[in-house]
Amino acid sequence: MIEHRYFILNKPFNMVSQFVSSHEVRLIGDIDFAFPEGTHAIGRLDKDSEGMLLLTTNSKVTKLLFQGKQPHKRTYLVQVNNVINTETAMQLAEGIDISAKEGLQYRTTPCAVEIVEKPAYIQDNTSKPLHENVTNSWITITLTEGKFHQVRKMVKAVRHKCIRLIRISIEDLHLEGILPGEVKEVSETYFFEKLKL
Repeated sequence: MIEHRYFILNKPFNMVSQFVSSHEVRLIGDIDFAFPEGTHAIGRLDKDSEGMLLLTTNSKVTKLLFQGKQPHKRTYLVQVNNVINTETAMQLAEGIDISAKEGLQYRTTPCAVEIVEKPAYIQDNTSKPLHENVTNSWITITLTEGKFHQVRKMVKAVRHKCIRLIRISIEDLHLEGILPGEVKEVSETYFFEKLKL
């Protein structure tokens, strides 16, 4: 019986969620970690997004996590320009129209939105430094769907710009304690239990 391996990566800004690309980009394989053959990312974060990226040698996990009957919660820490107020946070939480394919609109499913302070464990090493006079706020958005660039589009729909987007948890797996570019290996039992698979 094959023993699969499971990893949590804190994906840095300006890195794609791939080991191979035909473009000149930073890849997961550029990280100083000896991933075993057959390791692949479960889901993706775009190049400009940061945070939790799960990797495994088990090809069945993607289907279990993203195509199973039970939806799984993902929480994003989002830095936006200007001060976001409670009314706007409620708009986002109740569901909002965002752009979809072929010029159509899509109404997002109700989700949890909270105005927060930036957690101490989030590093300020993004390569998009803010001007000292730029006013900004932090919110968390917890959702169970993941349309193309959904969180960025949701924030834009309420007239804010997404400055940083960091996935901080998937179900009960949390990013805390893992620095950008670091990899944490976990057991199969822990991985499946925390993801509620």
